[in-house]
Amino acid sequence: MTAKSKGQTLLENAYKLATPQDNKVYYDEFAETYDDEFARALGWEYPNAIATLYRENADTDHVPIADIGCGTGLVAEALAVSPEQIDGIDISEEMLAISRSKALYRKTIQADLMADLGPIKNAYGAVVSAGTFTSGHLGPAPLESLLDIARPDALFIIGVNKTFYLEADFDPVIRDLEARGAITDLTLVEVPMYNKAGHDHSSDQAYALCYRKRQFG
Repeated sequence: MTAKSKGQTLLENAYKLATPQDNKVYYDEFAETYDDEFARALGWEYPNAIATLYRENADTDHVPIADIGCGTGLVAEALAVSPEQIDGIDISEEMLAISRSKALYRKTIQADLMADLGPIKNAYGAVVSAGTFTSGHLGPAPLESLLDIARPDALFIIGVNKTFYLEADFDPVIRDLEARGAITDLTLVEVPMYNKAGHDHSSDQAYALCYRKRQFG
């Protein structure tokens, strides 16, 4: 039996997390090795896919950007925008420390998406996320509250693990937001999460939820 790599073990353990505190402690512990042992080792393509969709859909008004669950800043690296145009938000202070060392963000903010989002309300022109909505405690509930941190017509590119999207009933929530007129121009784009074969999650896919916040009222 082939031994699992550190990256695959980290990933499988991450899928078992159940509470905000579990996530904070877990990601704090392996923040320093996340880029090498997980992202590079497993071919973490997800940040690039989200960044590509942002570039395909954004115009000059869609800044500043809120990078939700930014971790070590891999989405910001893929976006390659000026640090003055993007803020990093994550529950793990140790992950934020790594992203700060890369000078990727205007500022970083430690926040739990299941708690008060008042500290990150900032009239953002875009909200992006890769990897935050994957498993565990964070279901579709924050999708509506995240609208409050952005200005009208803001662009949202929110990645959700495809299996988790189905298991946690994201579709009724996002369709309800659309039906109520809270969001417009909704599309779901299937994107790869990894670009390396040979591990148990190589074929995992995500839905990128692409939409805009309602323009008025």
